[in-house]
Amino acid sequence: MNRFLFMAADFLSRPPGFYVMLIAMVLCTALVPFGLTNAVTYALSVAAIVITGVVLIQGYRDTAAIHAKLDEIIVSLDETRDVVGLEHAEPEEIREKLMKLEEEAARTVGSARRELSEATGERL
Repeated sequence: MNRFLFMAADFLSRPPGFYVMLIAMVLCTALVPFGLTNAVTYALSVAAIVITGVVLIQGYRDTAAIHAKLDEIIVSLDETRDVVGLEHAEPEEIREKLMKLEEEAARTVGSARRELSEATGERL
C-alpha cells in the first residue's frame, strides 16, 4: 500500500499529474449545468483530499531524505554523533540538546572571533 501511495504522490506532484487533476476539475465543473452539482462537489472534495495527502507524503519524503543526509554529514565529522536521530526524541530532550548546541556554538564563534581579531589586530 505504501508503495502505491508513494507512486501516486510522485505522479501527482509532477506536471503530468497536475495536468490530470486540472483536466478532472475542468470536466467536473463542466458537469454542473447538467444538474450534477452534488457529484461535482463530491469529486472536487475528493480531489482536495488527495492533493492534501500528496503534499503530506511528499513532505514526509523530503524531510526523511534531509534527515538522512544531515545524519551522514554529522557521522562523517567524527565529533558529535549524539545528535544523530534527535528527530525521534521527545520535545523536551530536543530543546535541551538545542540549548547545549547553541551554547557550544556561541563559545566556538566567540573564541574564533577573538583569535581573528588578535591575528589581524582589529578590535571586536
